Amino acid sequence: MGCKNVLDVPVESQFVAANFPTTLSDYNASVGAIYSNLSSQYAVPYWRMQTLATDEAILPARDGNFDDGGQYRQLHYHTWTPDHPNVLTIWQWAYGGITTCNRLLNVTNTFNFTAAEKDARLAEIRAMRALYYFFLLDLYGNVPLVTEYPTAPLPATQPRAKVYEFIESELKSLTPKLPAKSGASASNTQQYGRPTKGLVYALLAKLYLNAEVYGAPARYPDVVRMADSVQANANYALDARYRDIFLPNNGPQIRETVFAVPYDQQIPGNQFTRFGFFYYLTQAYGFNVGLSIAMSTTPEFYARFNLPGDARTKTWLSGPQFVPDGNGGFTTTPVYYPNTTDQIVINPVLTLVPPKPMDVGNTLATQSEGVRSIKFYPDPAIIQATRLNGNDVPVLRLADVLLMKAEAILRGAPATASNGEMQTPLVLVNKVRARAGAPAAASIALGGMLDERARELSWEGWRRNDLIRFGQFETEYPLPNDALKMDKSTFRRLYPVPTIELRLNTNLQQNPGY
Repeated sequence: MGCKNVLDVPVESQFVAANFPTTLSDYNASVGAIYSNLSSQYAVPYWRMQTLATDEAILPARDGNFDDGGQYRQLHYHTWTPDHPNVLTIWQWAYGGITTCNRLLNVTNTFNFTAAEKDARLAEIRAMRALYYFFLLDLYGNVPLVTEYPTAPLPATQPRAKVYEFIESELKSLTPKLPAKSGASASNTQQYGRPTKGLVYALLAKLYLNAEVYGAPARYPDVVRMADSVQANANYALDARYRDIFLPNNGPQIRETVFAVPYDQQIPGNQFTRFGFFYYLTQAYGFNVGLSIAMSTTPEFYARFNLPGDARTKTWLSGPQFVPDGNGGFTTTPVYYPNTTDQIVINPVLTLVPPKPMDVGNTLATQSEGVRSIKFYPDPAIIQATRLNGNDVPVLRLADVLLMKAEAILRGAPATASNGEMQTPLVLVNKVRARAGAPAAASIALGGMLDERARELSWEGWRRNDLIRFGQFETEYPLPNDALKMDKSTFRRLYPVPTIELRLNTNLQQNPGY
């Protein structure tokens, strides 16, 4: 009973308006909470909601291992419920980021900045808030708009079209106040992972490309206009080597990055290697640590990587395996299964082994089923200690902008010129292909854009968004021996509002169908 008065101890370290620090260093320290929240979930549960619900990635069970309560199976078959763990995690993650932004908008108004400095700092926070709202718009559609701190009690659900309008209005108002990407190394390093004019233009292009999906009128000419605005800054350019964009040392030096989520050993890393690598190759790649053996892609998605000389094909592990050359390629030295003289061979086909659902079994042969991704190349220095990747994850980059522009023109927008070149869809697609070493396309139609985006942007978190826009989100890819069927209901183009949020806030409305 000696501790009965513990709660009576006075609080001596609480920040309030009267004692909150107000220098630039203090601002940078406080705003870091927005970015640490972003990195905490972006490359795992957010990525899973955007990718495991498509043909781009699948995380099958292996004799019951990695079933994890069926959460990955539910994403694959479109049978998730309002109680799915990712549905709740990402809702709370996004609103946690928004609440932090709203709080820091209040605090930053008290800082000792000039008017111009204050406008720039407030613009940074508002841009990040708009990005969080874009994630909510895309995943959940109809969500509350919370712009004040403290939050008004029980905010009500707003229609998807209104959320779209809010994001557009916010982004358009921020353009004059945000910095442009600089060619100076020091400036670019300071800007990296933070909002710039380029982020606003690229995010508006993404917003306009999906306008009809989001309940607004078509805006394809505006997609082109925003893409032109990105291209007008000569500091954006396609990097010479595709692989460099995703290596462990990627960062501010990548010229085509518009916005990325930085990761390193001090930040909860992305988990692409932990879940998507092939366990028996760890020593060949320079590390020896326990990893999952589960996540792969579907045969149908991998079949798109069929262009001769395409460097993007080397981002997948398929067929006979060889020791890597350390430069994104492979030597002629085979890698063998442990304690055998059998070369490791990865089979693209995932054959289910009933009666366990979406289960391929756990023999050596079935462990070797499913093409694995090494797009975010394994980093032994970090993985050895944490099982996580230190590779930064691009959210928006120039190649995506060029492909969005090409698609918008194919959907009816007029082509425009850049640096004296008329940028038709074919010209734009072939720029992206040429950088990867793939042969030039002779022609390009709208239907082919989905394959072009698949090859260029695999595992970057845009597949669900693309499939919905092309009306193919409900396309089923049956696995051999599969007794389960996909729920092809179109209401699943939106995720549900989490059950617990509905209980806590009676002004929320569940999305139709759930």
